[in-house]
Amino acid sequence: MNITEVLREHGYKVTPQRLAVYEVIDQNKTHPNAEAIYKELQPRYPSMSLATVYKTMEIFAKIGVVQILQCEEESHRYDFNVSPHAHIRCTICNRVDDVNVDMEALKQQAADETKYKVNGVGVSFTGVCAACQKK
Repeated sequence: MNITEVLREHGYKVTPQRLAVYEVIDQNKTHPNAEAIYKELQPRYPSMSLATVYKTMEIFAKIGVVQILQCEEESHRYDFNVSPHAHIRCTICNRVDDVNVDMEALKQQAADETKYKVNGVGVSFTGVCAACQKK
């Protein structure tokens, strides 16, 4: 994805801060929150504020570059993979991973059972990750 083009197509300025935030989240599988992104960028961009990271992530969510995850934590996490998929969060270390679930089948099942026209689906599991189980 060319983030420069996507930002311009949606009427947003291309700034060094936005490009830096995108660089951190591009293909990031750790589902970082804004604070983690900020901490990673701080050494290279000492003048960047946490508010800039939050605002950039809001823009990225609005234009479909990331999805916002609500993981039963104080702050949201962000996922670069915007295709429909589920997540699982470790209740001990808070690690978040993707889970391949047939989201279309779940959507259809919900529609069949309720007679709703289902517009979207979000699935989140909790458990204890393999690393925490070993401890």
